[in-house]
Amino acid sequence: MRLHDLKHRPGAKHRRKRLGQGESSGHGKTSGRGGKGQTARSGSSIRVGFEGGQMPLIRRMPKRGFNNARHTVDYIPVNLAGLNQFDDGARVDETALRTLGLANGKLRRIKILGQGDLTKKLTVSAHAFSATARAKIEALGGTCEVVAKPAAKGKAAA
Repeated sequence: MRLHDLKHRPGAKHRRKRLGQGESSGHGKTSGRGGKGQTARSGSSIRVGFEGGQMPLIRRMPKRGFNNARHTVDYIPVNLAGLNQFDDGARVDETALRTLGLANGKLRRIKILGQGDLTKKLTVSAHAFSATARAKIEALGGTCEVVAKPAAKGKAAA
């Protein structure tokens, strides 16, 4: 077999749809754009949910009732395996985690999770700990310090 013998598998290559090639081509006259109007023009784009100036459905629907998403508390997850980067006996806090790149993002709370094995005695301060993470840290003689949660907008610190 030589390079000139190579061919695409059947069905792998599609012909490009050629627009405006006459009525009998199936894509003549309006070239698949339908009739007149905004979408028939070149460069036209209508955002998702736009209904031609009519009040959109999402704005017509009533926004009432309870929504759990408004009351969730989001954490940046940090696994125990990542904490092995620190020296034995070191103090691990939010700034140390962020400088090493273990806790990235805009969220302000950090939770230590028990994934992986910890090999060093550490003093870890975070906003929350999973039960397995706390057990593994304390089994090696380390300590877990729960940091006061940052205050939400317009509310006192909890």
